[in-house]
Amino acid sequence: MCGIIGIAGRSPVNQSLFDGLTVLQHRGQDAAGIVTCDEGRLFLRKDNGLIRDVVRTRHMLNLHGNIGIGHVRYPTAGSSDSAEAQPFYVNSPFGITLAHNGNLTNSAQLKDELFRSDLRHINTNSDSEILLNVFAHELQQRSKLSVDAEDIFAAVAAVHRRVRGAYAAVALIVGFGLVAFRDPYGIRPLVFGRRETEHGMEYMVASESVALDVLDFRRVRDVAPGEAVLFDLDGQIHTRQCADQPINSPCIFEFVYLARPDSIIDQVSVHKARLRMGEYLAEKILRVWPEQDIDVVIPIPDTSRTAALQMASILGLKYREGFIKNRYIARTFIMPGQKTRKKSVRQKLNPIDLEFRGKNVLLVDDSIVRGTTSEQIIQMAREAGARRVYFASAAPPVRYPNVYGIDMPAAHELIAHDRSEEEVARAIGADYLIFQDMADLEEAVRRGNSRLQRFDASCFTGEYVTGDIDRHYLERLARARCDTAKTRQGCADSAIIDLHNNH
Repeated sequence: MCGIIGIAGRSPVNQSLFDGLTVLQHRGQDAAGIVTCDEGRLFLRKDNGLIRDVVRTRHMLNLHGNIGIGHVRYPTAGSSDSAEAQPFYVNSPFGITLAHNGNLTNSAQLKDELFRSDLRHINTNSDSEILLNVFAHELQQRSKLSVDAEDIFAAVAAVHRRVRGAYAAVALIVGFGLVAFRDPYGIRPLVFGRRETEHGMEYMVASESVALDVLDFRRVRDVAPGEAVLFDLDGQIHTRQCADQPINSPCIFEFVYLARPDSIIDQVSVHKARLRMGEYLAEKILRVWPEQDIDVVIPIPDTSRTAALQMASILGLKYREGFIKNRYIARTFIMPGQKTRKKSVRQKLNPIDLEFRGKNVLLVDDSIVRGTTSEQIIQMAREAGARRVYFASAAPPVRYPNVYGIDMPAAHELIAHDRSEEEVARAIGADYLIFQDMADLEEAVRRGNSRLQRFDASCFTGEYVTGDIDRHYLERLARARCDTAKTRQGCADSAIIDLHNNH
């Protein structure tokens, strides 16, 4: 999972890119990068860390130009070394730099094709570098000294034919402008907007609409699945559907957890979708557990607050903030190793004892992934004096790996995999556990946009929308990205010599 941004402006864009990435920081806290272009030259700064730590004042002074792109990252398909920080760059044709959110599912095949047929060298394990080189190769096939919109659209169409998986991408082509495109299933989000200035119209593309809001860009619309949007240096915008059979299947986990609540994705307010998740879950409790003896509803901050508040309202129960969150601890479910995750949960959340003492507490979370957070939180609630601890998940059980850009790689690391709901309840130590129904979750999102008839809900259902995922693929993925593999990779990363402009 990553956050991407691109701005085609009429004045220097370095500060706007920095501010936009700061707003998208929740989508990636491992690495960050910005590249700008001025007079045919690219200026790059990228490294591991938060955007505020990677790009300092001295770097901002060197990021010249009125056009640029940026990226924040959680590592999924690649590793966590700084050489895989984005944006990536190739010098042929023309000079192209690209930032990507998502995972390619046929990256091994593409890497082999790029070497054997396209004669291109891949220097990292990142599938984003593969995507860039596929796009660059297809553009080079036009065999022209300069390109126009038709050439770009043809290259993106060729990318769609070759590439499988999830990819929302923005690329800067030296001498032409920005191009943003989204995979034919629209799995990962991408939106663009515009801003009128005294110097002319400026355009922006980003993973979430909130980045447009804070920079005073007016949201135009989402980039459609399979669509390419071009912003040239003359301030013109060009759009084209480049996929043969696009099917809008946005990742439903974006609405559950990943996106900020103040974002709009595929015309659906994330905030309202989460309110409806709480509504449906409350109705399920009234239906299947009418004899409940809950005293208070307490959310697990922050993403479950919206659903929990709606649940308390419908159930006629008290709503209380029972945990104080340390915002300087990163998202725990994406951390490698159970020991690290358990320690981090304790560092991240601290209970307010008086909200728990002697009460039957309903804890509400957005989802249960590995179960580490849920188990530790339930234990903390009991230590704080709760008489009974019930647990509600605003999402169904996460039973399958998400292969499209969220770090849920190994099925055996998911607590609900091959377990019943009763077994999950025992595993996390809950006195009662209730999950959202899949149909209700889909309806909670679909009520915001009736045209959304299909979702990528693979982590809940095991049905992968790209149709190319089988048991062997999942086994290879688990071996490559499980906790044990990450530990080995982490030891090796320290020896890597980075090959990029670090100045």
